[in-house]
Amino acid sequence: MTEKTTPVAAAPAPATGTLPPRQAPSEAGPHEAGRDQVTVKLPAEGAYLSVLRTATAGLAARLDFTLDEIEDLRIAVDEACAMLLAQATPGTSLECNFVLEEAAMTIEVSADSTLGQPPAKDTFAWTVLSALAGSVDSSVGPDGRVTIVLRKTRGQTKSDGPGSG
Repeated sequence: MTEKTTPVAAAPAPATGTLPPRQAPSEAGPHEAGRDQVTVKLPAEGAYLSVLRTATAGLAARLDFTLDEIEDLRIAVDEACAMLLAQATPGTSLECNFVLEEAAMTIEVSADSTLGQPPAKDTFAWTVLSALAGSVDSSVGPDGRVTIVLRKTRGQTKSDGPGSG
């Protein structure tokens, strides 16, 4: 596992004390305004998913998620990776970017895709993923790289998620 360190060429903050504009999680520096960022890159093969499950559990524990929330995140990451591996280009990498905040974790899992299509959102697997993670979205980059974004807030019950009534 490696921590992503992205060189950022930014001017010093003005003397007024204002901060530079916030960046998207995939562009943020590793220690931006109370957020830590950890990136794990490994071969796009199912044999390596245990590494991501372990990293997910360790990082969620660091944020004081409950044991049930940690297990939900482990399963969600596994399910998201399974969706990506089903269409991953052979011989490429699976990348998992964790953004840790005070009471939440955002996880971006991405892989180069042979289909270049996001996972279907009307499937049982997507429903399970949404229930486990709290918030789930997907996108496809111009290069055909498919990304699934999971966001879980500590203490949020499954019925507290988006669309609950």
